[in-house]
Amino acid sequence: MNLQVKQVNRFFLLATAPFFGLLLVLWISSSQLNWNSAAPKVVPDVDIKERTRMVTEGLSQAEQTAKQAVSSIRKTTALYMQTTKAMSDIVKTTAAQAARPETIYNKRITSKLGVPVEYVQSDNIRIELYKMNPGTYRGYAMKVKLKNPKAMKMVLGKDKLGGAETTLAAVKRHGAVAGINAGGFADAGGSRYPLSTTVMNGKYVVGFEPSYKDLSFVGISESGKLIGGKFYSKQDLDRYKPAFGASFVPVLLKNGSKTVIPDKWKQSPYRAPRTVIGNYKDDQLIILVVDGYNEGGTSGATLEELQNKMVNMGVVDAYNLDGGGSTSLILNGRVVNHPSDGALRPVPTHFLFYK
Repeated sequence: MNLQVKQVNRFFLLATAPFFGLLLVLWISSSQLNWNSAAPKVVPDVDIKERTRMVTEGLSQAEQTAKQAVSSIRKTTALYMQTTKAMSDIVKTTAAQAARPETIYNKRITSKLGVPVEYVQSDNIRIELYKMNPGTYRGYAMKVKLKNPKAMKMVLGKDKLGGAETTLAAVKRHGAVAGINAGGFADAGGSRYPLSTTVMNGKYVVGFEPSYKDLSFVGISESGKLIGGKFYSKQDLDRYKPAFGASFVPVLLKNGSKTVIPDKWKQSPYRAPRTVIGNYKDDQLIILVVDGYNEGGTSGATLEELQNKMVNMGVVDAYNLDGGGSTSLILNGRVVNHPSDGALRPVPTHFLFYK
């Protein structure tokens, strides 16, 4: 900014220099004339001619100075335009070079997903939908780039504690472009309540609950990054500045390495419809949604299969969300997956995405 100001000041100084020079010559010349209105006197012709010659020479010199100044201004303007263009080209080149590593990395991770079957792009978000069919199960992968942290949030079913609704209903009601089911829940008195620690809009819905058994927290920070794991004190979780999040089980990956899956969750159920969320090292999100025809353990994917899949995809951290009949994937106003209940199940928490 200071450089631009100096360039502008120099430009106007050059532009006005000849005019100030002309005024200075006229002032010097006029100061040598002795004007006396009260007592006019006859000035010898020689003096008049000499002074006229001096004024003429001054004007001629001022004209020459003006021509030189105009020429200099033109050269300076041309140089300024060339410099501006050069700087603009440098900025564009630098931006392109800075974005190149990100582009290369994105191509590398995308190459393991295939060709997107659906695409959403806006100033706030980029969503790419892929089909998965490794042979033992079928499902979908949704890669999400949050350009704005506010492009994702969590909502409660019917916007109240104990409420439940389908993810499709939540997506439509909140004007979202996509949505998935979030954390686990417990039924009580005809209502459905989120399991354990739940955060919305940066606040704890029913207070903080230390991690117990195999439960873990998964959510998004205020800066739009995936956070999760076991937290045994509120201070531990608060330092990640969670914007929202829910709880379920288990953690699948941490820092690119597999975590130990408790035997209970390996077997009960062995196979099932699944919803898993993870992130890449550039903070893009990856969501895997697996279809299954029931919750009996004979259809869908095992947690170990999804764990291996995400390691091979280069995912850094990954967390299992509620599955079975709760598994839901909504994009562009329609249900993408095939719910095992035959219809979407009403659940108490949803992760939504906005254009």
